[in-house]
Amino acid sequence: MILCTGGTGQLGRALQELAARRGVALTAVSRPDFDFADTFTLKTCLDAVHPALVVNAAAYTAVDAAEDNVEAAAIGNHSGPAQLAALCAAAGIPLIHVSTDYVFDGLKGAPYVETDPTSPTGVYGATKRDGEIAILEGPARAIILRTAWVYSATGKNFARTMLNAARRTTQLRVVADQRGTPTAAPDLAAAILDIAAIILGDGWRDAYRGIYHATGAGETTWYGFANAIFEEAATAGQPAPTITPIATADWPTPARRPPDSRLDGTKLQATFGVALPPWRGRVAPIVHDLLALDAPR
Repeated sequence: MILCTGGTGQLGRALQELAARRGVALTAVSRPDFDFADTFTLKTCLDAVHPALVVNAAAYTAVDAAEDNVEAAAIGNHSGPAQLAALCAAAGIPLIHVSTDYVFDGLKGAPYVETDPTSPTGVYGATKRDGEIAILEGPARAIILRTAWVYSATGKNFARTMLNAARRTTQLRVVADQRGTPTAAPDLAAAILDIAAIILGDGWRDAYRGIYHATGAGETTWYGFANAIFEEAATAGQPAPTITPIATADWPTPARRPPDSRLDGTKLQATFGVALPPWRGRVAPIVHDLLALDAPR
C-alpha cells in the first residue's frame, strides 16, 4: 500500500487516477485528516494505513502568498515534511518527497544538476530548500524529486489560467524571459509510481537516497508555453488571443521567480531508468480536458 499525502492537489489526483488504472494499491489523504499544522494527524494516518511507501505531495505552494505567510509556508514545506520523514524513518518506510525548481535562483545559465548549490530568492523556495535539508539530515529512506511548472486538468495552473483568460479578452501579455520546462502532472505521477514499483519490488537500497530532478524533457518560456496551449485549443475550434511577449519586470509579483530554472534529469534516468516525455507532446490532452471541464454551461 502506498500512502499519498496532498490527495486533493494536482499531483495527488494524478497519482490516484494512474494507480487505479495500474491496479496499484494507493490511499490518498489530505486536510483535515492529514495536516502538517497538526502533527498528530501525521502519525494517525501512518498508523491507520500501514503503508509500504509514502509519497508526500502535500505542500504550501502559493508562491506569492508565502511572502506574507512565512510561518504557514515553513510548516507546509519544512517542519511538517521533516516530521513526516522522521515518522517514516522510525517505521522504516521509504519516502518520496516532491520539491521544486524554486530552490535555485535561476542564474546558472544552464540546466541545474542535483549537486548545484541552492540559492532561493523567495520564501516559498527557501522553505522548500529547508525541507530538503531537514529530510536528508535525518535517517529517512528518502528520495526527493524536484519538479517544475506542473499543470493538469485539475486545480489551479498556468494552462487553466491562460484558457480562462482567453474567454475574457482577446489580448494577453505573457512573460517571455523566464525559462523552464512544463511538467504534466500525469507524467510526474507515472515517474513516481515507476520509482515506487522498483523500491517495493526489489527493496530499498541506500544508493537511492538523495535528490533527483524530474521535469518534462526540453525547454520553453511561459510565452512559448502559452502559444503551445492556444495552438492546441485552436484545434478544438477555440479562437486564439493575440499574445504579447513581455519581460518579468513588466509583470511584477511579490515573489521573485528564477529566470532560468531548467533541471537536468540525467541522474533520475541513470538510477531508475525513468525519464519524463518531451513537454510539448503532452500539452494537447490536458488542454482538451480543460476545455471540456471548463466549457460554459
